[in-house]
Amino acid sequence: MKESGNSVKVSQTTVMGVVFRQTLKNTVSTYLGFGLGAINTLFLYTNFLTETYYGVVGYLLSTANILMPLFAFGVHNTLVKFFSSYKDKTEQQKFVFMMFLLPLSVIIPAGLLGVIGYHYIAAFLARKNPVVEEYTWAIYGVAFAMAYFEVFFAWGKVHMQSIFGNFMKEVFPRAVVMILLFAVYFGGIETGEFVFWLTGMYLLRTVLMGLHTWKFNPLRFTFSFPSNAVNVWKYSVLIVLAGSIAVVLLDIDTFMIGQYKIIENVAFYNVAVFIAMVIVVPARAMHQITYPITAKLMNEHKREELRDLYRRSSLSLYVIGGLLFLWITLNISELYRVIPGNYSEGIIVVFFIAVAKLTENLMGNNNAILFNSDYYRIILLFGVFLAVLTVVLNMIFIPLWGINGAALATLIAISVYNGTKIGFVYAKMKLHPFSSGTLKTTLVLIVMLLLFGFWDFGFYPLVNIVLKSVLIGAVYLFLVYKLELSDDIVGNIRKIMKKKARR
Repeated sequence: MKESGNSVKVSQTTVMGVVFRQTLKNTVSTYLGFGLGAINTLFLYTNFLTETYYGVVGYLLSTANILMPLFAFGVHNTLVKFFSSYKDKTEQQKFVFMMFLLPLSVIIPAGLLGVIGYHYIAAFLARKNPVVEEYTWAIYGVAFAMAYFEVFFAWGKVHMQSIFGNFMKEVFPRAVVMILLFAVYFGGIETGEFVFWLTGMYLLRTVLMGLHTWKFNPLRFTFSFPSNAVNVWKYSVLIVLAGSIAVVLLDIDTFMIGQYKIIENVAFYNVAVFIAMVIVVPARAMHQITYPITAKLMNEHKREELRDLYRRSSLSLYVIGGLLFLWITLNISELYRVIPGNYSEGIIVVFFIAVAKLTENLMGNNNAILFNSDYYRIILLFGVFLAVLTVVLNMIFIPLWGINGAALATLIAISVYNGTKIGFVYAKMKLHPFSSGTLKTTLVLIVMLLLFGFWDFGFYPLVNIVLKSVLIGAVYLFLVYKLELSDDIVGNIRKIMKKKARR
């Protein structure tokens, strides 16, 4: 028994080692992407494009994001779930062939429908903002490119190679957008051509991801369907619903703002949401590697390792996300002082969305557990209800309070949805992500908000932000270390300290 326990512990350490190494590399590229995105969103878009045209771009991309899960047909999740379960190579190759074929069963009919009914679709989307009508075509092109990019990315994930895909997802599009925005500023392209070049960038990204996939993990097809094809189809359909629900919770607010309010409000909302989204960068980076590992642990019925991964991933993300939450909410007034125009109307939006995203960090690898369990069908029923709830709340709150109402609707919906998923996993599997460290971290966050929430330095805004951020970070990390809030984070702090001591 003792030997078995040691074996589990070694295996857990190995798994978390792989998770941490790839998460670290993915976090670097993801934060690089967010850095470029921050420059684009906060300074280039706001200075080089009008509020109206920036609103159009945000509206088109949000609508494409809503379509993407449907176009992908759930393949990017299905591929990860089932790939490792095939022991026979021929069956596995049949499965891969089916995965790369399935999205076309939606994309082709949707394209034909779009061609036939283009004017009706464009008129519906542009009923509040006529400027949208001439760019409606871009929604299909971007959604198609996003869908197949995720399929190719999933192929890399099942081979434990997420770094290039994460770079192409987070850094590449933002770097190209930066180039395009400067091209607009210097007159290289017209403002009206920006959407055309943006669509081309998403298509190019998909082609490059496909070429990379073929080079390092060549696709080998057997032109037939696997013996369990029906079960795979059923799962994919359910994942389409799950993915659509997740996107509804993320992007329907932007879409509905464009339906109820003038398009400039979309620009204000997008800037605010982008600022708050920084909080989930570590979760997104960790998800790229925890998803296939969770699938493997569940396929091999390693419950204790799964329990350990669930709690440690949740606590690590909560501690890291907590620091980002503090940096954002405690500096937001100063940040808006350097952004031109009327974008400061989104300051309340930042706070609501930041709280919502912090609760997502608490989830750990919860989504991976659900989508790889036998209970994924039931949780989708909760998701459908909550998607409807999100739409209803937006319909109520947006006419009343505009973008602040949209943010409040998102906060309520995401909090209910995340709480439902955590409760369901506990009820069915007796697994939960919480520990004493969760409570201690929450108390630390409250204390920090009280200490730093009611004052700022009296210098130039960017100087104020840097000084206050350094002070907040120093105090927070000191408390994390002394209170040992997360074993993984404290362990890495100690390693860094030891390396510095040797020098």
